[in-house]
Amino acid sequence: RCAIKRKCLTLLEVISSEEEKKRSNLPKIMQEKRVESVIVIGAFNKKYLSMLGDKAEIPLLFLDTMIADGNCDAVVSNNTLGGYRMTNYLFDMGHEKIGFVGTLLATTSIDDRYLGYFKSVMEHGKKVMEEWVIDDRDREGTVDIENKLALPLDNMPTAFFCNCDFTASILIKKLRENNYRVPEDISVAGFDNYLTDEYRCFADGQITTYEIDIAEMAKHAIHTILKKMENSGYTNGVFMIPGRFIEGVSV
Repeated sequence: RCAIKRKCLTLLEVISSEEEKKRSNLPKIMQEKRVESVIVIGAFNKKYLSMLGDKAEIPLLFLDTMIADGNCDAVVSNNTLGGYRMTNYLFDMGHEKIGFVGTLLATTSIDDRYLGYFKSVMEHGKKVMEEWVIDDRDREGTVDIENKLALPLDNMPTAFFCNCDFTASILIKKLRENNYRVPEDISVAGFDNYLTDEYRCFADGQITTYEIDIAEMAKHAIHTILKKMENSGYTNGVFMIPGRFIEGVSV
């Protein structure tokens, strides 16, 4: 809708995992010179993103992702602030043993949300316990429900901050399978405020989460890419959009 309001025609190309792994081919719409600019949406392999940044000959903008070294124009959610606020909230609710669920170095957003968690834990005079930082996916970014999310059953936290609501819903399911009640025994907080119907049933209501402002991110992305098309020297840098806290029933 933001693009239409600015009288822009948009095309969508979905990159397959096979193409992403090759890390050498530009998207077809770029190879065939069918577009004047490109907005890259979502998490990709870091080397693939770097390849796009190096080979693109037209204005390029990253939305909800960015090149690892940050040397790009991008519009992202303020993930570090969101992770910090969510962990602070868990402390405010009386929790002192708080775990984090998300595979580090899998995506930039997970890393940034973990850094917010880490900052909050330090400020509250606590240590990040290694066994409380739980993987939920492989390093390529694919969530592995069967082999990841291993619970530290010998030393359980009283709360978990999850890198996304999808992971939070799976964690709630695993906790219940191990006879833990949520939130009576263990609280669970998420991120994104997005969950498909397939996994919504695991949560039994709204997950306490941090909603990213998708509409504002899209609006700023369109504004920036048009500026880049008008002026080849224009750069936005990495622009962070704050989200908002949503209180649910999982904490």
